[in-house]
Amino acid sequence: MSTDIEFADDNEAFLVSQQFQDIKGWTHDHLLSRIEELGAEFGRWSRASIQQFVELELDSFVRLQRVPINDREMQLIADALTKELAGFGPLEDLLNDPAVEDILINGHKQVYVSRHGKLVRETIRFSDEEHVLRIVRRILAPLGRRLDEANPMVDARLPDGGRINAVIEPLAIDGMSVSIRKFRKDPLTPADLVQLGTFDAGMAQLLEIAVKARCNVLVSGGTSSGKTSLLNALATFVPEHERVVTIEDTAELSLGHAHVVRLESRPGGFDGAGMISIRDLLRNSLRMRPDRIIVGEVRGAEVIEMLQAMNTGHDGSMGTIHASSPRECLYRLEMLAGFAGYQGSETSLRRQIANAVDFIVQIGRLSGGQRRILSISEITGVNDSVVAMQELYRYDPVVGPDGQERDRWISLGIAPHSPKVTRFRQSMQRAGDARA
Repeated sequence: MSTDIEFADDNEAFLVSQQFQDIKGWTHDHLLSRIEELGAEFGRWSRASIQQFVELELDSFVRLQRVPINDREMQLIADALTKELAGFGPLEDLLNDPAVEDILINGHKQVYVSRHGKLVRETIRFSDEEHVLRIVRRILAPLGRRLDEANPMVDARLPDGGRINAVIEPLAIDGMSVSIRKFRKDPLTPADLVQLGTFDAGMAQLLEIAVKARCNVLVSGGTSSGKTSLLNALATFVPEHERVVTIEDTAELSLGHAHVVRLESRPGGFDGAGMISIRDLLRNSLRMRPDRIIVGEVRGAEVIEMLQAMNTGHDGSMGTIHASSPRECLYRLEMLAGFAGYQGSETSLRRQIANAVDFIVQIGRLSGGQRRILSISEITGVNDSVVAMQELYRYDPVVGPDGQERDRWISLGIAPHSPKVTRFRQSMQRAGDARA
């Protein structure tokens, strides 16, 4: 993570200067007093009209107050004030930048942005903590969410599918903390991920067979490793005639599928009343005639219902889980089931897991920000009270002649043992013979 800020040009240097902040603050106060005079009429203006109003008022203010700035600097201030009055202030350009994945605000002077998995500090900053709060409240206003002393934390889904998490003082000790996760308008397809180097063509073929053969798949990985993007891509292999129910805490999945029912949990009120958990939604989804159930993230008591659903006819279900390896993924499933009050023995729980889960796809984010599938493992059963698995593919990069690390996946040459895959291959072969 870089903490040194380099200015690309004089414009950037001016935008982060104290002079810019001072002049923008004075003119912003002047504009607010003029807007009060206009009253309700201002609320009906288009963005173009607001920009014209800002430029005229700024020009008048600069001349009357003899503010020492040139035309270029005045235009930069006018653009910033237009964004302040009609948009999301310093965040507007970042929110509109398709390359930006995450926006992280640590107090009004520090803004970090993730692009292509790499986190760098941005040159933009806010004038003070109140400025940050004002912009965040503007983002939250259409969502019907509050952020104040009575509700010092908020987690909400944005209209474009992203999400925002904000914590204010005194919970955030060094100033307001804001995290905005953005998602692509057009989700990545398996072909896109192969082109980006997330996995190779042979792995793509195996994953396609696994999904079409209605195998139950868990995508395992750490924070911001690309689990949701991979799950979206895998869902494109689901046949169009099937009914898919997605269940999430915050709706992030955007499946390019014809028949999808999207369910989202609901946090409770101040006293916890009205809360609808993922576990509640998962139980209800079983009555909705789903062909497949996709759980955005398995992290609580819903693990019991998910394993039961996978074991009782809802083949082809998928989900993500936070874990650092396929083996850790299994341990986490056991731990979550224990927290959920599972009453059976350890051996019976492991048999349930082995019967429910067919494949674990481990994905990770490398030091350079690249997302790569690190392994594909198949669950093969229970041996000596331990869930057995075999690794089918493993990420094993090599160093080229130029000293640069190059992606490489090793196929261990083992065919999947799952009877679902065998039946699928046989049916495909019979269909091919019939066409011949």
